[in-house]
Amino acid sequence: MFKKLLSAFLIVFAFTANAQHVLDSLLIEGHYRVFAYNPALKVRPGASLVFVMHGSGGEPMGLVSRGAKIESHAASDNVMVVYPGGYKRYWNECRKASTALANVQNLNEEAFFEALIDLFASKYKINKKQVFATGFSGGGHMSYKLALTMPGKIRAISAVVANMPTDENMDCTPMNVPIPVMITNGTADQTNPYDGGEVKTTGVTLGTVRSTDQSFQYWAKLDGYAGQPVKSMMPDADTSNNITVEKYTYQAKGKPEVTLLKVVNGKHEFITDFDMFEESWKFFKRQIK
Repeated sequence: MFKKLLSAFLIVFAFTANAQHVLDSLLIEGHYRVFAYNPALKVRPGASLVFVMHGSGGEPMGLVSRGAKIESHAASDNVMVVYPGGYKRYWNECRKASTALANVQNLNEEAFFEALIDLFASKYKINKKQVFATGFSGGGHMSYKLALTMPGKIRAISAVVANMPTDENMDCTPMNVPIPVMITNGTADQTNPYDGGEVKTTGVTLGTVRSTDQSFQYWAKLDGYAGQPVKSMMPDADTSNNITVEKYTYQAKGKPEVTLLKVVNGKHEFITDFDMFEESWKFFKRQIK
């Protein structure tokens, strides 16, 4: 009964904040986990499902505007977008040093995401073989965790402004299953250092991360690549700033794609040169056969 009342409260609150999106919750091992979505999205049976995840300290409704570009493709590309919420605004991702309550209490994130997949498979008949995950900062780290620990449930991930934890800061047991991965990092990021090191943020301790190149090569090696990736330049859609985007790609028949978007002079923020989440969806679409 309490769960129904909580869900009703969340949904009413969400409607006051946004005319289309709603908040709901799932009870996972004694903890109510929230998520947002737009029930008005027109999708057909067999739709892809994309999880879009907020950063450390964020919340689902705060990302709704950022996911708008993916949602605009809902009907044409048959894709449902869901915004899961971290426990008390944080994720239990793979950084051992994290002092966030979700990590200290070791929240079962895999159970949460499996329950979400089952819910939307039942509610919207999504294709369980076409489930994708992307996230910003801490949400990017949560994307890494899903790729590491439940690759059988997640088709591909896209991590935005997030590097893999260093070995000593790794709190996950990787299944070592090849999976398509895209990483988007800025060279001037003061929070998630492009060249690796300590993650600097207020409120929590998160430890150290690998460099972007090391994170990129982690997945390239796992996916069976060696040598140098193919380099290209993305179109410069905003010439008013000093940002350019270099694209590095490993792609071969029979192997998962691994791509790095190197945002030269990019900081720990959403940029105006391209829509990071829409670019994630373009990457995910390439993985659908």
